[in-house]
Amino acid sequence: MVRLLGPGDRLLKTVEREHPRVRVLARGNELTLSGERGDVGRAEALIRELVELARGGVDLEPGEVSRSQQLLDRDGPAPSDVLGQAIVQARGRIIRPKTLGQKRYVDEIDANTIVFGIGPAGTGKTYLAMAKAVQALQRKEVERIILTRPAVEAGERLGYLPGSLNDKIDPYLRPLFDALGEMLDPELVVKLMATGGIEVAPLAYMRGRTLNNSFVVLDEAQNTTPEQMKMFLTRLGFGSKMVVTGDITQVDLPTGASGLKLVTRVLRGIDDIAFSELTSDDVVRHTLVGRIVDAYTAYDATTQAQQHERHERRGPRGGGAR
Repeated sequence: MVRLLGPGDRLLKTVEREHPRVRVLARGNELTLSGERGDVGRAEALIRELVELARGGVDLEPGEVSRSQQLLDRDGPAPSDVLGQAIVQARGRIIRPKTLGQKRYVDEIDANTIVFGIGPAGTGKTYLAMAKAVQALQRKEVERIILTRPAVEAGERLGYLPGSLNDKIDPYLRPLFDALGEMLDPELVVKLMATGGIEVAPLAYMRGRTLNNSFVVLDEAQNTTPEQMKMFLTRLGFGSKMVVTGDITQVDLPTGASGLKLVTRVLRGIDDIAFSELTSDDVVRHTLVGRIVDAYTAYDATTQAQQHERHERRGPRGGGAR
């Protein structure tokens, strides 16, 4: 009951916000719902799912309450099936998918050799891929984890950063180190990196290699060129799995020719390769992040429509009145 109600009954208050026409009263180990029959039925279904999650050891937050209600409203899988799937226990907490899109993404990783996780910032595409990599290493399904990303500037210049080449590259790989530090004991991370159990390197270091018995994660893949993407995918060896993550709306390449955009057309439909599309509904950061993503998506769509309209008005090149 303590886990269900939350500190200061904040989860109970979240249930009431989701169901403003239902009054929820907690006494001892009992909850009493009052209101119209239909409203009470919806609230009861939510609370029953929260009870199952609490019994499964899920540390409930207000976000889980809201996401559970969204899943119930869509008549999809039960929230306890989606949010109750544990991937790996990391430093006192359990990493789980938190949305239906994330659950499908994780299932695709289990079912396929190569998976492309495509979606906006905050959807957990990289974090969950790394959690699956740690899980595979702990289960001895692979011998090592390889994490890589292209060292592409997003407005800054690599050459202006101080220090050696490794010092210059470190800021680009830092998000991967940070995520590893959340999933494994820092001392274990250092040990695994020293023994080759974990490798974090720029994409350029992948050329000429064959990656056997490895779980390989390519992050920020929207900043790969088509040639780099082909090079990376052809590094796949026996007993390995690859997850490629990126956001095709955030390309920092000077030419704009993204290998991630091309590969969605070239490889779609091939067996054992899956494309998992995440949306703003799967954003699990601050609630404003989802709204920001939607606002930029709407702005880009309007801009493209205006450009198309201007192009249509001009007519074919060389034609029209002068």
